[in-house]
Amino acid sequence: MSLDAARELLACPHCGEPLAPADRAWACTSGHSFDVARQGYLNLSGGPEPANADTPTMLEARARVQASGLFGFLSRALDDVVPAGAQTLLEVGAGTGHYLAGLVESRPAARGVALDVSRAAAKRAAHAHDRVASVIADVWRGIPVRDNSLDVVLCVFAPRNLAEFARVLRPGGRVVVAAPATSHLRSLREKYGLLGVDPDKQERLLAAASGHLVHLAGVMAKSTTTAAADLVDDLIGMGPNAFHAPPRAAATERLELAVRLEVFGPLRQGGA
Repeated sequence: MSLDAARELLACPHCGEPLAPADRAWACTSGHSFDVARQGYLNLSGGPEPANADTPTMLEARARVQASGLFGFLSRALDDVVPAGAQTLLEVGAGTGHYLAGLVESRPAARGVALDVSRAAAKRAAHAHDRVASVIADVWRGIPVRDNSLDVVLCVFAPRNLAEFARVLRPGGRVVVAAPATSHLRSLREKYGLLGVDPDKQERLLAAASGHLVHLAGVMAKSTTTAAADLVDDLIGMGPNAFHAPPRAAATERLELAVRLEVFGPLRQGGA
């Protein structure tokens, strides 16, 4: 549980000046100061938590799903597309910090920042890895990170501020966006009336990114498995369906999981 991983990466959300640790706070040269929470995270949100922030119950469900290994195929796919030599990583909408912690663990020289708007998520991510710093911030209000400072920006099932991703990315860096394919958990969505997946999601992402980043590759990661009813309940309850009072699963389900990874690089000169 250490914010040291964020040294020389964070920027003041008010003025954009570099933030540095000072006792139990982080401060910029303009005098703005932000206290470190006793749970080990730093709150740079500058406003109240939004209504759609992940709740403790949702995060507990997500932690159980991740611990089950159900999304191990996704962790492996992320490890394959993230450069082995990456040293500074940021995950937006990081939740528990599970995917970021895995990438940092397999790269001994790497450190990361887990960014989320949820306080409950920040508390969990603060314990994800000793080389992962946990920070509260709203990606739509701007990412409190210095320009050109990151080797990798990771976005797994999370909001995408592509202009900000491009700003914080180093020349030669990578942005990795993971989003559900149309077949992802289709049987659950049909059986339980869950939120759908936009079939035009990939096309809209590529179009939105075109003014900020260059598309380098697309990778499909898939897995088919069987999940008991309690794990199915957690799958449903860990995401936005939790806000819509979904029905509880009654039986073991055969599942198809399919996630599309889009890899981008910077537009500016110096990208690989």
